Amino acid sequence: MTEVLSPHNKRRSEEITIQYFELLDRHLSELVNGTAMEMLELKDIASVLCISQKHLIKIIQETSGNHPCHFYVHKILTCTKDLLTNSTLTISAIAQTLTYDPSNFTKFLRNMKV
Repeated sequence: MTEVLSPHNKRRSEEITIQYFELLDRHLSELVNGTAMEMLELKDIASVLCISQKHLIKIIQETSGNHPCHFYVHKILTCTKDLLTNSTLTISAIAQTLTYDPSNFTKFLRNMKV
């Protein structure tokens, strides 16, 4: 049985989706400029948005067609490509900036075919 969203629920879902993407961009920017020291997990993002992780997953999947992690990984890859192109940072330094272990980050990039 498919849930029918009321106009209010639809607007709220869209607001949450917009807030999620804005938070991802802001958080990655904070990591790059050094004002954040650790990568947020999905449960942390949901908490900042004052919703449960399960609700966040449901809303993002409904409004955007993919799991929130799909978009998070995509934004990390975009940020990495930007840093590789527009900075003198090494892959190791970029990994540390994004709070990854450098050897795991290289494997992550290979698995994502970057």
